[in-house]
This record gives sequence, structure tokens and C-alpha cells, in this order.
Amino acid sequence: ILEQSVTVCASCQLLARLEARRCLKDIEPRLFPEDRGPDQGDWPRPPTHSKTELLYHLLCRCVLPEAAGGLEVDVVFVDTDYSLDMLHLVSILDSKLSAADEAALRSCLSRLLFVHCYSSSQLLLTLHFLETTLSSRPALALILIDSISAFYWVDRCEGGASYTKQEEKLSRCAELLGRLLRDYRITVFATCHAIRRPGVPSSSSDSERSYLCRSWQRLVTHRLLCSRQEPGNNMVSWSSSFCVTEAGVAFLSASEENKCAARQ
Repeated sequence: ILEQSVTVCASCQLLARLEARRCLKDIEPRLFPEDRGPDQGDWPRPPTHSKTELLYHLLCRCVLPEAAGGLEVDVVFVDTDYSLDMLHLVSILDSKLSAADEAALRSCLSRLLFVHCYSSSQLLLTLHFLETTLSSRPALALILIDSISAFYWVDRCEGGASYTKQEEKLSRCAELLGRLLRDYRITVFATCHAIRRPGVPSSSSDSERSYLCRSWQRLVTHRLLCSRQEPGNNMVSWSSSFCVTEAGVAFLSASEENKCAARQ
């Protein structure tokens, strides 16, 4: 009877934490105009640093207080590319807050958990650590990974001629992320590098498909393609234009898009 009581109590505590975790379906309506937001998304083929800037945009949207237009939730940023520029991130946050509001800025940064990973093995260990963190931190609602493909070539070399060995570590990461998505109802965004497959023309829509393992591909529910040119109608279901400024990502209105197109 005591064992059953403990199990029921633990289950109730888990349900309470899940109910407290905020849904991020409104994280960015200009990127995800549907009623239902993304569970798992990735950014393939990004030009220059725009992919990381978009991650900064989502990060700021989450950690900013509701009074400043934010969602006021906790975020984990997993940096495998060493792309995170803290000074730039602080500058973006500062531009969105009231002048000289140091207390609010500190509060925003307290909602950010930053992790460096040096290998696929370390990424897998980090995800195991996050499972413990998620169970005790109901305010944590978003995981950002920049990038999920950082160790692609290293894993291929270590795996030798076996495709199974080459993809083993990333497959395990994807499976663990899938469990976190299912059990804790979080949202995950990840970037990936552009790697052209031999024999596929660059103009073909097949060239945009992810080269990562099938476990990862099955996990992704939304894909965002970053391009300096207007995408073809057969490649996307929704498009949005933006520019990158010192204050972060700025989305363009229809009139601003037309002006940019006229200049070109």
C-alpha cells in the first residue's frame, strides 16, 4: 500500500509540472502562422549567421517579461558550433527593455541555461542531464540547439564503413529528444549545416531534404529554409521576410518587402 501511495504521489507531481509548463504555440506568429505551433523544428541551409540570429530572436521572445512582449519562460541553449555571442545577445535584450533596466535584464538572463558540447557523446549526456532539469524546472519550455549537425563528419569518420555506426550517436540523441518532447511537452529548435548530396541538382527540391539520420527526420515537424531569394512555390507553404540588425531580427511588412524587391 505504501509503494502504491508513493507511485500515485509521484504521478500527481509529474502531472502538476506538465500542467505548469507553458505551451509555445504563439512563440512567433510570423514564422508559424498556424493555430498550432511547432514541437520540433530545424533550419537547414542558412545564409551566413541568420540561423543563429533567428535562435536569438526566439530566445529573447521567451525570456523577456510579459510586460515587454515576452513569454517569460526558461530556455536552454545548447551550443555545439561555438556560435553564441553573449555580448550581442545582451545587446538585443537590452534594446527590447526599458532604458537602464538592469534588474529586468538580469531577470531575463536568469531564465537562460547555456551549455557547450564538444562531441555527439557529450550532446547525448547533456540531453540526459536536461531530462533531470526538466522534471524539476516547470518554467523550462524551450531547447535550442545550434547546431544538431556539428559533429556529422566526425561521427562519419568514427563510424567507419558502417552507416549504422555513423548514425548511432545522433540517432540516440534524436530518440532521447523524442522522449523529452513526449513526456515534458517542450519545444525544440535546431539548426543544421548545408551539405549537398552528390548527383542532386541544387535547383531540385530533393536537395533541401535533410541528410541527417532517419530518427532525426521523423522527429522534425517543421522546417524553415533561410534564403536570400524568394523561394519557389513548390518548396514552401509559408514565407516571411526579415533583416538582421544590431537589435536582432526585424520582420518586414509587405510594403518593405516590395521596396527591397524593387531595389534588386
